[in-house]
Amino acid sequence: MQKETNPLPESDHSSFSWVREPSFTLSEKDSGVDACVAQEFASPRAGELRTLLESFLESIISATSATAGVVRLLSPDGCTLELISSAGLSSELQEEAECVSELECEVIDIAALGHTVQASDISNCDSRTNCCYANCRFQSRIAVPLAPSSTICPLGVLTIFFDVPQQEAVNHIKAITAFAQMISAAIEHTRINRETRRSERLAARQGIANDIHDSLAQTLTYARMRISLLQEAIRSGNEDMASKYARDLDEALEIGQKSARKLITDFRCDMNTGGLLAALNDITTEFREHNDIVLEYHNRLVDLELPLEHEIQVYHIVREALTNIARHSGATHARLFVDTNLGYYVFTIEDNGSGASTFSPVEGHYGVMIMRERAQRIGGKIKVESAAGLGTQVQLFFPEPSPDWRTTNG
Repeated sequence: MQKETNPLPESDHSSFSWVREPSFTLSEKDSGVDACVAQEFASPRAGELRTLLESFLESIISATSATAGVVRLLSPDGCTLELISSAGLSSELQEEAECVSELECEVIDIAALGHTVQASDISNCDSRTNCCYANCRFQSRIAVPLAPSSTICPLGVLTIFFDVPQQEAVNHIKAITAFAQMISAAIEHTRINRETRRSERLAARQGIANDIHDSLAQTLTYARMRISLLQEAIRSGNEDMASKYARDLDEALEIGQKSARKLITDFRCDMNTGGLLAALNDITTEFREHNDIVLEYHNRLVDLELPLEHEIQVYHIVREALTNIARHSGATHARLFVDTNLGYYVFTIEDNGSGASTFSPVEGHYGVMIMRERAQRIGGKIKVESAAGLGTQVQLFFPEPSPDWRTTNG
């Protein structure tokens, strides 16, 4: 189910609006019947946090004699509640819950999130009369906010459904509230652990960068020594030795250039240690502060954990794409979409600018070539669609990492 996208209300360019959300299709090489069947029956790659929350939900349902449960987390833009885990839902309701921000019988007030526990009678909800889910027998629900102890900012909401009247369900509010506190602590603990591990890996990369820097310094010292010898050979008229020292110098400069390029492109990274989601928020905030272009940011992934190499490459690709839009597109509006589709992570950056010139080489800067190289490092690809006067769309997509990537990546 496609979600409606509206331009930002504070836009200075009110005459423009996007026609539709960006779509994602695989190339012929990566699609077809075999690929669709493989994706449909592939083992689910549940994240570490998702698996933990499913265990909590199963425990809550068992302890309170409930029927089903859903955990939704607040999206990065704070506007929607996205499903991260559920238990006990029928296949039809599960599909519905994954497609929309909330079920008809949830009706969660985001404005009140983090402040109140809601117990509701849903035996006569708006959808019950013509409900297409014949097996749905929910009579009541209890919604408890998720908020960690370290902050007043809400994380999301835990909703538990019962097939008994509200007056019976409310007897379990204390137990559900206690579980909600544990879930909040688990989410907070998981995110802190991720940030700690990420910081450690970034520090390790910085250590590698220091080693390369030391190697580069030695190469430059060698080059300076060869320059002295070259100058002496030129003064003495020894052409053979001058040629030898010139070749040595050229070789040293080539080695130094490669080391410097690797140092800059692979190891130096100013990405937020809070992870890719935090880094993308930084990028969009910076873009809006420095450009007179309305940027919409839609992130459907309330919980995203990837190998550090993936996060760094995605960060640089998105930043490069937005930089090109700011410098060369002539656009008034741009959008960044983050989502998953067909077993791929999909990052879409597009503008309504002049189109053909957005990613043209300027002063030796080949943005698309660099982005493609970065995408290849994480098994991904870059698609660019652009036409004069119709804007440009850049789409990065790469397959979900294997379930054991945490083991192999430390």
